[in-house]
Order: sequence, then C-alpha cells, then structure tokens
Amino acid sequence: MHVLAFKMKLLPGYADEYKKRHDLIWPELKALLKENGIRDYTIFLDEDTHLLFARLTVNHIQVLNDLPEKPVMKKWWSYMKDVMETNEDHSPVSVPLKQVFFME
Repeated sequence: MHVLAFKMKLLPGYADEYKKRHDLIWPELKALLKENGIRDYTIFLDEDTHLLFARLTVNHIQVLNDLPEKPVMKKWWSYMKDVMETNEDHSPVSVPLKQVFFME
C-alpha cells in the first residue's frame, strides 16, 4: 500500500465549478479508479492560492503510470482542462509532495 500526495492548481474563479464537476464524477471514472486499487482519494482547496492538495492510497504505484492511457481518464482530463493548469496532453500539472510527518 502506498499513500501519495500531490498538488495541482485551479484557475482563479473556478472553485465552484471544480467542486460541482467532482460532486458529479462520472460513474465510469470512479469505477476505473476503484478497479485499479485507488481509494481514500481526497482533494482539498486552498482558496487563497487556488492550490489543490490531493491525497490517495493505491496498492501498486504502476497503476498510476497505466491510468493515463485509459480513454475515460483522457476524456476526464479534457473535460477539466478549462478550470485548472494542465499539460499539453490535458493532464493536470501535478507536483508530488514528500511526506515529512505521519501520526497514527
């Protein structure tokens, strides 16, 4: 099991739209993530900086390398590209974060 955290950046003025889209997450995307062992996926927003902080648990890291090739993942990224910073392939600009503390 691996716990990963990363940050992304929302474009100013899109917080409500970002939340709305995630409240209505596509069932096929949710199923894909669950089928690939992703769970406890949480995203937080810093409203002052527009930074998104995400945390998830995954059984196998390789899954994260395979997901970008899935059609539903590409479709979701295209759907989200107008509300957040993205790469040329429309994937979110994502910066991994290093864990420096854990308390059980």
